[in-house]
Amino acid sequence: MSRESRVSLRWPVFGLLVLVLVGSGAGVSYLLMRSSRRDAAPATQQDKAAAAVAPAGTPATAATAASVQGRLPDIVVTLSQEAVKRAGLVVAPVESASGTGSLRLPGIVQPNAYRQVTITPLVSGRVTRVLAELGQQVRQGQTLAQIFSPELAEAQTRYIAARATLEAHDKELARTQKLVEIGAASRQELERIHAEHAAQKTEVDSLRSRLQLLGVAAASLDALAAGKEGEAVTNVPAPIAGVVTERLANTGLNVDPAAKLFTVTDLSAVWIVADLYEKDFSHVRVGDVATITSAAYPALALKGVVNYIDPQVTTETRTAKTRVEVPNPRGELRLGMYADVILQTAAPAARTLLPRTAVQTVSDRSVVYVADAKTPGRFMEREVRLGEVVGDRVEVLGGVAAGDLVVKEGSFFLRAERERLGLRQQGAASPPAPAVPAGSAAPAQSTKVTVGEQGFQPAQVSVKRGGPVSLTFLRTTDNTCAKEIVVPSLKVRRPLPLNEPVVVEFTPREAATLEFTCGMAMLRGTIVVQ
Repeated sequence: MSRESRVSLRWPVFGLLVLVLVGSGAGVSYLLMRSSRRDAAPATQQDKAAAAVAPAGTPATAATAASVQGRLPDIVVTLSQEAVKRAGLVVAPVESASGTGSLRLPGIVQPNAYRQVTITPLVSGRVTRVLAELGQQVRQGQTLAQIFSPELAEAQTRYIAARATLEAHDKELARTQKLVEIGAASRQELERIHAEHAAQKTEVDSLRSRLQLLGVAAASLDALAAGKEGEAVTNVPAPIAGVVTERLANTGLNVDPAAKLFTVTDLSAVWIVADLYEKDFSHVRVGDVATITSAAYPALALKGVVNYIDPQVTTETRTAKTRVEVPNPRGELRLGMYADVILQTAAPAARTLLPRTAVQTVSDRSVVYVADAKTPGRFMEREVRLGEVVGDRVEVLGGVAAGDLVVKEGSFFLRAERERLGLRQQGAASPPAPAVPAGSAAPAQSTKVTVGEQGFQPAQVSVKRGGPVSLTFLRTTDNTCAKEIVVPSLKVRRPLPLNEPVVVEFTPREAATLEFTCGMAMLRGTIVVQ
């Protein structure tokens, strides 16, 4: 009995001990997890902050933080003083300047379509005289040409005959009415004469309307009478005052009502059609005041108003056509001439600017090389966000601050050195760069492309993949629409100042065909990567 009693007492005690141990373990686990979660939060913030300046080869945590922030981590490139001198590196400070609040767009002078008239003849025939020359200023109603038209002569002859017949019917109707009054004619006869008279009057009105449509004035129609011959020559008048911008009429030319003889344009007001980039849509509205300048007249500045913005965006250039109407009282602006449209925008009071030559393009990112003021020969490749181009400088929206020293000359040497050392990890699908002997930078494939009246010369450039490429574009004339160079696949769009070389640098990793165009996508060229 006592033995069974001891056994029954041990099992409850054992169960209680198990419950106590399980509860203690759960509590300890909860406290440990809570402590580790509290410790992990600051570490994550520190990793994100450190990723902004971490060089290649940093731990995965810093790389992940940089990816979350959307900006590439900084890369440190170190050169000896001898290498710095050999590369000819020149540094310049990032400047802070007051914002001008202006936006400059390239445009082309076009006629005001509402003040341009194409003149065609009202009758078919043969041109006998041309009284207007190309470029001549004409007034409204002025005779521009004369046309001999058998069609017009025939219509006038028929009208004269119809009027004579109508006069005879008038006399007959008057006689019949008197005969009916004295009983010498029946009322049925009078009604017949009335019907014939009405039909003849309708015929005369129809022929008169046709002559008016053929351009014969009402006074001339009233002067037509029996026994007179119809006039076979008609004048072609100018419907508006303006300049003859097109003349196709010549003596002896056979024409019909669809033939185009002249184009008269009122040039007292013209349109400037410019391309507005997608990033600037929020800055421009219909009704904004614009200033028009031209290289042909450096001292000329005309005021105009934005009266139309195309609702459709051109897919190739990501621009929309913007139209500015400008008074042109003295005719300085000629059709087809290049002009600059300067729009006033609400820009910030101050902005940060850096030299355009300091910017390098890495894939779809823009980077600069920041010099370490404390350690000579130490440079950091840093991604920047760019804004508007201002002359030989470009606005920077993020990445560097005013006072930072950036490499404005020789930055491509630093980029080549960084690629040679493999400091920036490339995509897995990209083939490795060719080996380069130690102590030297990868040689760049340099090509010069001249931009002239005929377009890009050469229009096709062949390069090899895996190495840096340097393309120098030089615009040598103003008689071209290529005021900008655009490489869509590289997301490059840069102005082309006259006789100033513009360098586009990149490193192709795969065989491909890249297209480059002018700012209006009218002139095109290709880069063949082999």
